[in-house]
Amino acid sequence: MRQQDPLYLRIQDYFLKEFKTDPLFIKSPGRVNLIGEHTDYNNGFVLPAAIDKYILLGLAPNNTDTCRLYAANLDEYFEFIVNANTIAKSELGWPNYIMGVVDQLLKNDIGLQGFDCVFGGNIPIGAGMSSSAAIEGGLIYGLSEVFNLNIDNLTKVKLAQKAENDFVGVQCGIMDQFINIFGKENHALKLDCRSLDYEYFPFDNHDFRIVLCDSNVKHDLATSEYNVRRQQCEEGVKILHSHYPDVNSLRDVDLEMIESHKTEFNPVILKRCEYVVEENQRVNDACQDLINGDFISFGQRMFDSHDGLKNKYEVSCNELDILVDIAKEIEGVYGSRMMGGGFGGCTINIVQKDKVEDFAQKIQKSYTEQTGNNIKIYRTKIENGVSTVYQSEISK
Repeated sequence: MRQQDPLYLRIQDYFLKEFKTDPLFIKSPGRVNLIGEHTDYNNGFVLPAAIDKYILLGLAPNNTDTCRLYAANLDEYFEFIVNANTIAKSELGWPNYIMGVVDQLLKNDIGLQGFDCVFGGNIPIGAGMSSSAAIEGGLIYGLSEVFNLNIDNLTKVKLAQKAENDFVGVQCGIMDQFINIFGKENHALKLDCRSLDYEYFPFDNHDFRIVLCDSNVKHDLATSEYNVRRQQCEEGVKILHSHYPDVNSLRDVDLEMIESHKTEFNPVILKRCEYVVEENQRVNDACQDLINGDFISFGQRMFDSHDGLKNKYEVSCNELDILVDIAKEIEGVYGSRMMGGGFGGCTINIVQKDKVEDFAQKIQKSYTEQTGNNIKIYRTKIENGVSTVYQSEISK
């Protein structure tokens, strides 16, 4: 981050003009999920990474009981009183992510006073890079710093997730907040969503780039079908639990169990369960690929993941399928799949560094020819999780 960064300058100028002080700067990244989709709520494995799209927050205590907030990208101001009994949701939307964090801190008897917060960023809204977790994780990290709260990292993750679940009202899993706090440069993070154990695996940023293609499509099915998939997985677990008492989620299941009792499954439930079990294995195999530096095999698992999401879990859509099919035919592409809940949004692509521009041109042209629509393309690389940005770093 450089001193001439306009976002940094805007936040600093706002603080000096309105709050008469210099803030502590916090850089809080967005994320991608390389592989492991719809496995989180089945207590399975995911493989996310923090990326170089970020939210930048300026924070400072103000020695009052009022929190004063300014969203730089939106040019909107909001304030509220730090009191567990008076915090109410805002119709503006964005303040709820901040108030949710404060609400969780107060409910957990973590002392807090009023503070000033100015933030903005370059994480595209609605593209599946989790700008909400970046705000939540960045804020709780920053508040721990400025008020010397000494909150350990795992507690930060859990509080940030609870803020979104309980206050914002979005029943997200823990992956987004976890990678925001625990992300590591040049590494993907394998997270066990049951135990919260995690492990880092090398991802070489020098030879490859992660490129996201946003279809600019969002079908209404996303939320309702997400809930249906959860119910279908639970139905499959009930069938297997009757035969294997230790089975409490699809994480406890292997394909042999499913095969042995497949006549008891509705054909749709069978496909859903097969996909989740296969996807968990793909995550484990993909991690070994990273250890071996085998991006050809890693990329093939991404293609296989998309096939499973399309044909067995049935959460893809025509636009996402077109993007993956186009990517398969472009030189320098190692893997491609839909990323996120489905029915629109982005594909994630692993592309050879010196082929990225060629990839961007070809996939844009072909997608427009086939659909009549344009896509947004985001080039990213893997960076560290949330961190304090000091003056010496900003001035480089």
